[in-house]
Formats: sequence, structure tokens, C-alpha cells
Amino acid sequence: MVKLKVTTVGNSAGVVLPKEVLARLKVDKGDTLYLTEAPEGYRITPYNPDFQRQMELARQVMNERREVLKVLAK
Repeated sequence: MVKLKVTTVGNSAGVVLPKEVLARLKVDKGDTLYLTEAPEGYRITPYNPDFQRQMELARQVMNERREVLKVLAK
């Protein structure tokens, strides 16, 4: 478990993530993180859940319409 302290950032509040956490998330300064609700509380992730859902739908369409996509690719 990592303990984070809420601090003032301009007119807002924020938390500072230690280097170890940034390395584990594979992110750096300036990258975007997403805070999502989870059954156990909140989850911070570098992955956009909306984009992930869109990609899952795209994969499904590509699998269902494989023959049409082959014809269009010619």
C-alpha cells in the first residue's frame, strides 16, 4: 500500500505519486491517468476505459464481418 497526501495545486487539490508508482503504472509527467469507480473503491489507471470498450466493439465487428473487410481491402 502507498500512502498519498492531498496537497494544494494552484486553486485545486492533488496528490503526488512517488517514482515507484509512476514506474509501475508506466507513466511519466504529462501523461493522462483515469480515475474510475470500482467495487472496492477507486482505481487509477493509464488506460482509457471508454477507448478500451470501443476497441472491443471494433474487434467484434471485424470478427463478424471478416469476409466483407477482405473484399474491401482489395
